[in-house]
Amino acid sequence: MGKISEFLYVILLFLLSIACLYIGYLIRKHLAESKVLNAEGLAKKILAEAEKEAETKRKEVMLEAKDSLYQGRAEFEKETRERRKELQNMEKRLLSREENLERRLGLLEHKEHEITKNDQKIAQKLKSIQEDKAKYKELIAEQNHILEKISNMTSEDACNLLMAKFENKAKHDAAKFIKQIEDEAKITAAKKAKEIIGVAIQRCASEYVAENTVSVVDLPNNEMKGRIIGREGRNIRALEIATGVDLIIDDTPEAVILSAFDPVRREIAKNSLEKLIQDGRIHPARIEEVVAKNRKEIENSIREAGEQAMFDTGVHGLHAEEIRLIGRLKYRTSYAQNVLQHSKEVAYLAGIMAAELGLDEQLAKRAGLLHDIGKAIDHDVEGTHAQIGADLAKKYGETGYVINAIAAHHETEEVKCIEAVLIQAADALSAARPGARRESLESYVKRLEQLEKIAEKFPGVDKTYALQAGREVRIMVEQNKINDEKAAQLARDIAQKIKEDVKYPGQIKITVIRETRCIEYAK
Repeated sequence: MGKISEFLYVILLFLLSIACLYIGYLIRKHLAESKVLNAEGLAKKILAEAEKEAETKRKEVMLEAKDSLYQGRAEFEKETRERRKELQNMEKRLLSREENLERRLGLLEHKEHEITKNDQKIAQKLKSIQEDKAKYKELIAEQNHILEKISNMTSEDACNLLMAKFENKAKHDAAKFIKQIEDEAKITAAKKAKEIIGVAIQRCASEYVAENTVSVVDLPNNEMKGRIIGREGRNIRALEIATGVDLIIDDTPEAVILSAFDPVRREIAKNSLEKLIQDGRIHPARIEEVVAKNRKEIENSIREAGEQAMFDTGVHGLHAEEIRLIGRLKYRTSYAQNVLQHSKEVAYLAGIMAAELGLDEQLAKRAGLLHDIGKAIDHDVEGTHAQIGADLAKKYGETGYVINAIAAHHETEEVKCIEAVLIQAADALSAARPGARRESLESYVKRLEQLEKIAEKFPGVDKTYALQAGREVRIMVEQNKINDEKAAQLARDIAQKIKEDVKYPGQIKITVIRETRCIEYAK
């Protein structure tokens, strides 16, 4: 009984589940049908709205097309009216021009007719004038003939006489006027020049010059003299050969005298000897080393002196080689006057006078500082120092006025600017002040330079030194070109040439030195 009830219960559940499934199927079918109906309705509604919107858009497009068509037609009609108006205006202007041309053509024809009439009248007048001119010529010729008979002179003689009278009177008046102007100019110029020169001298106060040709080196004791001389004199010979200076070791206590006309050599020798004494090592190799080092120091000193001179005078923009040459003038003398100091004085004086006259002060200073630059190399270059200086100034890009002032400062060339005249005046002022120069020293220096130049012209000569106030000339020769026999002959030839070309008191000793050096290193 129990099993039957369970079986019935299972069947009942099965039937119920089938019924539920069927009911669910019916519900889903109903829902699906309703959704389909709703979707169809929605689709119809959307389609209707789309058709309505499309119709609306179509109407809007049609309206826009009509509007654009209307606007285009209106613009076309407007443009057509404007062009028609322009054409009408052009037609009016053309008609007006045509009327003007016709009117002008009529005026031209009328004027042409009048000109033709006037030409005929002018031709008649010209004919009448020519006839009158011929009559006047005949009358003038008759009058001239009558006057020539009366004065017993031809017309040409009368004209020449009259012109001569006028010419003489004009020359007399012009000469009188010129003389008056010259007298006034001389009085005024002399007075003004004295004032300017006085102001320049007053504002430029320089020291007196006292150049010597000897230098004295103090020694710590007299024993140092023996060390300077060295064994068999090798140290003193090495120093004299290396520097070209004559060392005088006499009874003067604790002092050595250096003698040379070239102050650069003397300065190198003095500095070298002082350093050797201080160092204590005195032998030929050390001497050559110290002298070479001092030469470089002197070169630096020369450049510094040139830069200082440029700074002191206020002259700027000089070429580097010009600065070096100006510095070399520190060791150059002219009639015992230091040339660098003289050049600075000329620059000061010329600048002051230019300022007083209202001229270019900087140009005058520049020309004054450079006016004696040729003296820096006149030992090596042929020609006067003025011409050498002008060539150097041209080489280093100076202006034409500066070149002319340098070349003309000794009146060897024509003056082309007023600054050149100022340089001449300033040069004379600097040289003429008391104590500035000594004639004897200049001639002495020139004689020593001449001795060296004579010896240097011979082939095979390497270096030449004039020593002992020109009483000895030492000549260093190239050992591979001059042998012992040629050295003796060279000494005789140089002595003969000096006898012919140089005037000197007493006698001059010619010493030819031929040195052979053999150097080897022990390693």
